[in-house]
Amino acid sequence: MNTGNLDLELNASLNEIGAVNSFYRSAVKPDRELALFLFKKDKIDYVYNVCSLEGNPMTFTEVQTLLDGITVGGHKIEDEQQVLNQNKSVSLLFSMLQNKEFNFDKETFCKLNKIAAEGESLKPGEFRTGQITIGGTDYIPPKADKLDELFIQGVKKISEIENPVIRSFVFFGFGSRHQFFWDGNKRTSRLMANGILIENGSQALNIKAKDGLEFNKVMIEFYNSGNYNVLLSYLVPYYERSLHIVNIEKTDRSLKR
Repeated sequence: MNTGNLDLELNASLNEIGAVNSFYRSAVKPDRELALFLFKKDKIDYVYNVCSLEGNPMTFTEVQTLLDGITVGGHKIEDEQQVLNQNKSVSLLFSMLQNKEFNFDKETFCKLNKIAAEGESLKPGEFRTGQITIGGTDYIPPKADKLDELFIQGVKKISEIENPVIRSFVFFGFGSRHQFFWDGNKRTSRLMANGILIENGSQALNIKAKDGLEFNKVMIEFYNSGNYNVLLSYLVPYYERSLHIVNIEKTDRSLKR
């Protein structure tokens, strides 16, 4: 597949995306205030899961302790820094959303990557200027000189997806597969996806560490195929299950009052 041509890269899945988009209707009524509240409340869990999916060995308790400002021994400095950076990037996204400064554009994307990938990326916050590969797959991301054009085209097409949940998941796949940055692509793309979700009153997507093996298999299949339906077929029911759990917890709390 010619990864320099968005018509082949994204349009090949437009029929599948359109079918899911027209079929999918969340059972949860959009509530921006609740979505923001839950994102802030579950921040430590989100940071832990994101870092764990990146191979960070720190436990939930250790992440919680570190984010409480207490040094945790027995770990590499880069592992601790990754947790701190992810925490800062989540805080930045929350601030953008709270102040209604979140935009679906390159500037926001780069701002989030600059924090999320600090100390890991060659040039955090900037689109890469050279070729990279993705471990576990033969797929080769687009050439660096195509990235600006691909991003503009991609955002334009993805913005046309009516349902914000589907729109956010497609962007997550788009950002992850195109590898716009030297590092931190999945983390930054997930932050952008959650920005789209919360801005539109939907709760954040939080892939749990325990589901890492299954999630990574789906991502490899998606990288290899370029078929967004592979990703949507996994993320949509996963997201629905997470909303069901949240709603059960909310009902339980209401009954106990």
